[in-house]
Amino acid sequence: MKILSLRIYHYVATVSSIIIMVALIAGIIGCGPTPVRYDLNISSTAGGSVTIPGERTITYYGRRVVRLVATASVGYCFINWTGDVGTIANVNSASTTITMCGDYSIIANFDEVPPGAGEIWDWYDLDAARNNLDNSYTLMCNLDSTTAGYADLASTIANGGKGWEPIATDIYPFTGNFDGQGYEISNLFINRPNEEYVGLFGFLGEGGFIENVGVVNTTVTGNESVGGLVGYLPCSSSDAVSNSFFNGIVSGNYGVGGLVGRGGSNVRDSYSSGNVSGNNYVGGLVGYFPCVPPSAQNVTNCYSSANVTGNLNVGGLVGYQNWCCGVSECFWDMETSGQATSDGGIGKNTTEMQDITTFSGVGWDICEVSPGSPNSTCTWNIVNGVTYPFLSWEP
Repeated sequence: MKILSLRIYHYVATVSSIIIMVALIAGIIGCGPTPVRYDLNISSTAGGSVTIPGERTITYYGRRVVRLVATASVGYCFINWTGDVGTIANVNSASTTITMCGDYSIIANFDEVPPGAGEIWDWYDLDAARNNLDNSYTLMCNLDSTTAGYADLASTIANGGKGWEPIATDIYPFTGNFDGQGYEISNLFINRPNEEYVGLFGFLGEGGFIENVGVVNTTVTGNESVGGLVGYLPCSSSDAVSNSFFNGIVSGNYGVGGLVGRGGSNVRDSYSSGNVSGNNYVGGLVGYFPCVPPSAQNVTNCYSSANVTGNLNVGGLVGYQNWCCGVSECFWDMETSGQATSDGGIGKNTTEMQDITTFSGVGWDICEVSPGSPNSTCTWNIVNGVTYPFLSWEP
């Protein structure tokens, strides 16, 4: 009887252990203490469709992260996701995710592209800007790999594998205005290793101005004057770039920068991150700053956290500048850049780069915020001790 009791005890203990393990696994898989399945109902408005995972009702285990991709039809633009969007990572992005913790019904919203000079709704509109280089342009929505015209104009197969053709050249510079309105241009691919003036924009002329745009998840390869946003900026007394940023990979030979390859006068309230590599005149933000007084003014209130590598004239923020006073109230991260020096700017460690006092101490218009709660009254926001500064309009 004692032996039987021991066996029963062992059996009960084993079963109890299994029950506990199942409960723990259920807690990991589901959003509660037991395994839970939830329904996700997906639909769209006219003008496009949800291509991943499709438009229907699908059942998932709790806490499953589901990829969402909405694709606009020609003549339409993705606007946002609506419905039960509390766990969608970015409601304004056509390519995002949703985490299942309940029964959700979501809608992908599209809008017809209205006629109107200067309004950029897709890659075709952006490409057409090269036909009128002194016009004013306004970005009306995010552009990414799901936006009409991407495969033809900005992908790895576009233009015989060269990808995006930079807007404007030294012979035909961009002298108009481009306002991104806080939208992002992403998944841009440029592979032109034998060309100069390479970037989203190749060459800005006198009066050319770019503002309020982010270029993200982008790869740019060129030879000379290579930048994530602009290959070359003029030595001008007017503003050229403001309230903009780049995140991605930039590589080239001469004059290579995360945001601007060559030039750099009158860049303010902007930043770069990712990886920058080249041979000579290589900088996290600006590769080569050739401008001299009185035509040039400053790179002001900018920073870089990009990793930077090169052979000659390499800097965490600026590779080389022709005069000593062209960069003011700017910083670079010495740890992430791998660079202890820069021809302009102040080097800080990562902790200091995520400390609001580093920036407020030199007069930046910056506010401390909580995650997911931006403050648009300031140009810059920061989650103190957690993030680098970011522009208040960023999603």
